[in-house]
Amino acid sequence: MTQVICMWSGPRNLSTAFMRSFENRADTAVLDEPFFAPYLAATGKDHPGREETLAAHETDARLVAQNCLKTPAGHSDYYFQKHMPHQMIDGFDRTWMDGAKHFFLIRHPAAVINSYAKGRAAFEASDIGLLQQAEFYNLISQRQDTVPVIDSAIFLGNPETHLRALCNALDIPFTPQMLSWPAGPRETDGAWAPYWYGSVERSTGFGPPRNALDTVKPQYQHILDEVLPAYQTLFAKRLLS
Repeated sequence: MTQVICMWSGPRNLSTAFMRSFENRADTAVLDEPFFAPYLAATGKDHPGREETLAAHETDARLVAQNCLKTPAGHSDYYFQKHMPHQMIDGFDRTWMDGAKHFFLIRHPAAVINSYAKGRAAFEASDIGLLQQAEFYNLISQRQDTVPVIDSAIFLGNPETHLRALCNALDIPFTPQMLSWPAGPRETDGAWAPYWYGSVERSTGFGPPRNALDTVKPQYQHILDEVLPAYQTLFAKRLLS
C-alpha cells in the first residue's frame, strides 16, 4: 500500500527543492500543490500563472481530495505531496488528511516576504501561509504522535543529517538519492513553474546556507508583525532543536 507523505510549506521556501529530493527516490511519486487551482477558482485571487493553472489542473476541491489518496501511476511505495495550507480554505475537505503522514517546512517570514514580493508585490499575511501552518500543526498533532518541523535555514547547514532525521520521524528509509537530482523542469511541476521555479530548475541539490534576514520594507512590516509569532511557535518545535 502506498504511504502518502504531505509536506506543509509556505511559498518561497525550499518546498520545490524538497519535492525534487523526494522525487529523486526510486520508490516515490510526487504531487505539486494540488489545491492551488481549486484555491484560485474559489477565491478569485490574482496570481502569476493564474490562467495557465486553472486551465491545466483540476479545480474541483472534492476531486482533488480524492486524488490525494489514490495510488499514483507506477504503484510507488511513497506518494510525496507538496501542500500549502493557505490553499486549503474553509469548505475544502480535510478528512483525506487522516490517511497521510505530515511534516512542516518553515522559513523566517522576513525572508519569505522579501522573496515573495519579487514575484507578487501586493499580498496579505494570509498569502504566505505561516498563520495557517500554525493552525494545521495544531490540528495534525492531535492525531499524529510526531509531527516533524524543519526550518529551512537550519536545514541547509546540514541537509543529510536533517533528511535522515526526517525519514526516521516519518518511519521511512533514508536514501542518499535525496541529496541531489538532475537540473531542469519536471512534468510533475505545476503550471505556475515558469513564474516561480527558475532557481530550482537550475539546481542539482540543496544550496548553501542563506544569510539570515529579519527586516522587510516598511510596507510589509505589518505582515511580518502579524506572522512572526506563528513562526516562533513552530520554530520552537523544530526537528533537531
